[in-house]
Amino acid sequence: MHQIGLLWFNNDFRIGDNATLLRASEEVDQLICLALIPSETTAPDKFKPATLSTPRRKFLNQSLEDLDRNLNALGQHLVVSQHSIEDSFSKLIAQHNITHVFCSQINGSYETNQWQNLIKHYPMINFHQVANNRLFESSQLPFATAELPNSFSKFRRQVEDIQVINAAPSPKKLPASPIPKSSRQSIKSHFKTSNRDLFKGGESSARQHVTDYFQRGLASTYKETRNGLDGMDYSTKFSPWLANGCLSPRQVLTELHRYERQVERNESTYWIYFELLWREYFKCYADKYGHRIFAFSGINGRRPTTSFYPQRFQKWCQGNTPYPIVNACMKQLNSTGYMSNRGRQLVASCFVHELDLDWRYGASYMEQQLIDYDMASNWGNWQYLAGVGADPRGHRRFDLDKQTQIYDPKGQFIKRWQGDRGDPVLDTNDIVDWPIANAET
Repeated sequence: MHQIGLLWFNNDFRIGDNATLLRASEEVDQLICLALIPSETTAPDKFKPATLSTPRRKFLNQSLEDLDRNLNALGQHLVVSQHSIEDSFSKLIAQHNITHVFCSQINGSYETNQWQNLIKHYPMINFHQVANNRLFESSQLPFATAELPNSFSKFRRQVEDIQVINAAPSPKKLPASPIPKSSRQSIKSHFKTSNRDLFKGGESSARQHVTDYFQRGLASTYKETRNGLDGMDYSTKFSPWLANGCLSPRQVLTELHRYERQVERNESTYWIYFELLWREYFKCYADKYGHRIFAFSGINGRRPTTSFYPQRFQKWCQGNTPYPIVNACMKQLNSTGYMSNRGRQLVASCFVHELDLDWRYGASYMEQQLIDYDMASNWGNWQYLAGVGADPRGHRRFDLDKQTQIYDPKGQFIKRWQGDRGDPVLDTNDIVDWPIANAET
């Protein structure tokens, strides 16, 4: 029987260390490579922004363009669709008599439900999810998903010495597609290059960045510099490519181990692995808690004493609050699609504590803006900062003045991003949007 496969590229936009692509290439005679371009976010409906930011869409398009070029070198090409998973799959299944469907391990409850619906709707088709975007496979973990430790520290102690499986080899050739290359939808980017662009999407750019990072010896000082706010050298900057799957965590770890053997192994190089473990923890966290990762009361049923003030939310998004360090971080985000880890903690703390806002709106805005948006890490970290997640110490509140003195003592970051041009008055309207009579103007 002629086997025709459909491979859904879903946050695994690469050829190297792609176990899903490798398996599909070995099991079918013909293969359709599909990518879906989201027109909006996948946050719960109430919190959906209208569309993805320009930086995020640009990075995504660049990643798909590069993936298509790399597939071309193996005799394949990428088919893209802006329709839903259900509509895209049903059309291709009807037209091409699909026998197998492949995708990398899904980490979101929304996408999992869609996948399960497809399985129910097409019982005659073989559906396969392949472990592909994590350091460890589930069989390696010393606990079941439901028994995930309730803190990162406990998780780290149980897994950090597990031997990571080697990266999968790249396929040397792929089965041909039944779809003519000339009939596919173009994925050429229509976005102009900007001097604000910090990153270029795609596996090729990811590999070059990883090579440059380790060749420059930056890994040896990572722990000391990782809390910087601006520039490209203070942290690894692997996250945009990891989030889109242009780069796998195993590829990063392979290069890290090579650096430790050939150059230096110290606390900073360990800390890069430590951060990869944080990423792994939130993947497992999302597996365990499913849709509860979006819940206002979080995983512990603790409802925060916050509300929603439209004007405050708008000022936070625009970087127009009374807090210069927060303003600078938000303007940096809106311009580049990126913000440092330290900045993300500060703006989230301000959102929850100074502005008393419902944390879910902040998490959703980050989903819209960040080029390195990762569902599990984003929503898990926001729960953490809001006091409804995995932090055993409860609420994390940062003293913004103190943090400014530590991380921007000369005010250079604030000056560059015009953080000092915020509105000194937080509220000019009350919670029901009536003007406040004595508000300063």
